[in-house]
Amino acid sequence: MPTAYRFLDYRAAVLLAVASMVGTGVFTTLGIQAEGVPDGAALLLLWLLGGLVALCGALSYAELAAALPRSGGEYRFLGRIYHPVLGQLAGWVSVSVGFSAPVALASMALGRYLAAVLPVNALAVAVLALLGATGLHAFDVALGRTFQVVTTVLKVLILLFFSIAGLGWALAVGPAPGAVGVMPSADTLAAVWSLGFAQSLIYVSYAYSGWNAAAYVADEVRDPQRNVPRAMVTATLAVTGLYVLVNLTFLLTVDYGDLVGTLEVGVLSARGIFGPDGGWLLGLALSLLLVSSVSAMTLAGPRVLQAIGEDVRGLRFLARCNRRGAPTRAVLVQQGLALGLVLTDSFEAVLTFAGFTLTLFALLTVAGVLRLRHREPDLPRPFRVPLYPLPPLVFLTVSGVALLVVAWERPLALMAIALVAIGAWIVGRRRGERP
Repeated sequence: MPTAYRFLDYRAAVLLAVASMVGTGVFTTLGIQAEGVPDGAALLLLWLLGGLVALCGALSYAELAAALPRSGGEYRFLGRIYHPVLGQLAGWVSVSVGFSAPVALASMALGRYLAAVLPVNALAVAVLALLGATGLHAFDVALGRTFQVVTTVLKVLILLFFSIAGLGWALAVGPAPGAVGVMPSADTLAAVWSLGFAQSLIYVSYAYSGWNAAAYVADEVRDPQRNVPRAMVTATLAVTGLYVLVNLTFLLTVDYGDLVGTLEVGVLSARGIFGPDGGWLLGLALSLLLVSSVSAMTLAGPRVLQAIGEDVRGLRFLARCNRRGAPTRAVLVQQGLALGLVLTDSFEAVLTFAGFTLTLFALLTVAGVLRLRHREPDLPRPFRVPLYPLPPLVFLTVSGVALLVVAWERPLALMAIALVAIGAWIVGRRRGERP
């Protein structure tokens, strides 16, 4: 790609990954996790473990991104490491589930948060947010980049303010009445070894998904072999610390009975800390910050479709950019799929399906680090996984256990495996090969 199109520097790549991670998951999944994990210390450990697993994944992706520095993420990696059929399938799944579903989820979460503080229709807000992000990124990459950087910085600053204020409030007046304890107890170990804890790992994995965002736009990052790995690792470490702070704040400031099963946890916490008026204002701010998450996925996802269009003759129209460098057609295709998911208005079902599918393909990609090391030991690797092979093995073990538990407990997630099998068969037939 010409240098003029490398519009993301290291800072922008970090902020893209941060924006991709910080959003729907941290704002909505704690209430779902609390249904199966009734222990505050175990819930915090869940987020720490999720951060460790995400870091192991980021280190593994960093090695692949430095060795194979092209946009497309799993599409490029799996096609090179395993087989072009699997790469093409990963590309379509990345767009249909990996990006369209998170865009839809962030839009739906925005609608529900805003409806909790203003008399608006949640579904209408979700559709408008999605259409706004489409208009922003479909026509001008510079405008989209600027918007992404500004909204992500604001998001992090407001979340830090919210966490510091909440923890200060809890220290000054004590935890909210009915708040779950956050210190380890005799029940913590039992909660950690429960099926609910393992199942919740999928939700936490979804909350951390986006640590690999820089790998999807490598062609548009300056000095990608150096900056893409650094951006993924830096963003993952920063978000892990932020997530622990935010969830600790939620646990100390919300009654456990109100927390269980609730999506709008941030609004409840803000009301507890600042009272009805202040809570309304901060709840509004938290709602609007989800716009950054919708924007981040709208920026990164179409680059996968664009990469597919460069390789598949019948889809060349997806690779075309307008005069301002934006892949307009790819953006419109992805956002059309996201709009269809938004209109289903089924948050938890989309979340389970998306989390399972993203974890499945991330597992295949991280396993590819081991395979590529064995098959091509002399391939230049500007970045190597430290303490190899421990980080990839940690990621594979924890993610594999979570996938098995969710497949057993939530048969809906098995639709992801069916989607992969059907997709492999269709793509294999088109190529005249067996999948």
